[in-house]
Amino acid sequence: MSSSSLSTTEKLQSFGERHVTKGIGRIAPGVMKKAEGSYVEYLDGKRMLDFTCGIGVTNLGHSHPKVSKAAAEQCMQLVHGQCSISFHEPYLRLIEKLLPIVPHPSLDSFFFWNSGSEAVEAALKMARATTGRQNVICMQGGYHGRTFGAMAVTRSKTGYSEGFHPLMPGVFVTPYPFWHQLGLPPSTPTQTLTQLALNQLHLLLQQQTSPSDTAAIIIEPVLGEGGYVPAPREFLVGLREVCDEHGILLIVDEVQSGFGRTGKMFAVEESGVRPDILVMAKGLANGFPLSGVVSRKEVTDKLRPGSMGGTYAGNAVSCAAACAVIDAMEEERVLENVKERFRLEPAALQDFDDSRSKSLAKRLVQNPRVWQTELKVTWDF
Repeated sequence: MSSSSLSTTEKLQSFGERHVTKGIGRIAPGVMKKAEGSYVEYLDGKRMLDFTCGIGVTNLGHSHPKVSKAAAEQCMQLVHGQCSISFHEPYLRLIEKLLPIVPHPSLDSFFFWNSGSEAVEAALKMARATTGRQNVICMQGGYHGRTFGAMAVTRSKTGYSEGFHPLMPGVFVTPYPFWHQLGLPPSTPTQTLTQLALNQLHLLLQQQTSPSDTAAIIIEPVLGEGGYVPAPREFLVGLREVCDEHGILLIVDEVQSGFGRTGKMFAVEESGVRPDILVMAKGLANGFPLSGVVSRKEVTDKLRPGSMGGTYAGNAVSCAAACAVIDAMEEERVLENVKERFRLEPAALQDFDDSRSKSLAKRLVQNPRVWQTELKVTWDF
């Protein structure tokens, strides 16, 4: 079919609805043409403010010039260097840049893959292989992906697993310290929520999966689909203590929360808790498909060569883009700017009642300078 036969937005939209699998859900009709910064332009000319950042991906904005330039230059040198054949330079340069910014110096052994779900799968494989145990404990409300292992530890809603059972066996669920899940009022103190959740975890280890059968506990330091709820520091500390006592690996999934989305490079930094395995993706390469799993060398040295890999794992172009992401975040002082915006925005928004907020939101989509003219917020980018 020639491109001229699909020249209008309506025809393309109809073509996509007819030929793209129904298994993919879409929020809005339309065909995206290009994007820059926080805005996406559609074929029909409409321009929209992307509040989703490509679902937590384009933390530096769409088509960031430094990232796009690094990817374009890499395309002219080496597009694909299969990781099971030889090292390639962008892969190693990325490790070099990540080592100083991962949340603990013990995290020094890396594996790069393509997506968050794949990285979760790799973390689960790693935990089972290196501990010699099968069972995994996940959190109620947690989201980790749509592939079979990741889907098995996803408990944010049944829509992802409905019709696909049986899932990966050996998965057990424990409550997250969130008042809604525990059937308590929103005013319940954090200390109470933490104690209740840890008590349930201890019962789980006594009644359902023995510590000697449990390979890992997996958690998002900020629940994603389960309500965007940060884990209390006391809860993460409690998990670390349980894992240390029983030789269980703590997997921290930072696919959604990593790379500056909480004001730190990784959300778990707020707690000071050390992960045994850290999972990252999304913002890592600002739109290029790349994910990472990092652990301790003493753990990964137990893996059999060939047990990890993948045709496109750690793609050279994506790794080059990720290197540029880290450079841009440092050079443009992105985290400092996030902290300042966090300080200013809530106070500014409190000055607007509901009706004015709705009007403001509409005008923000049309003109981002409204932030400066009405909320007196200055952007540093």
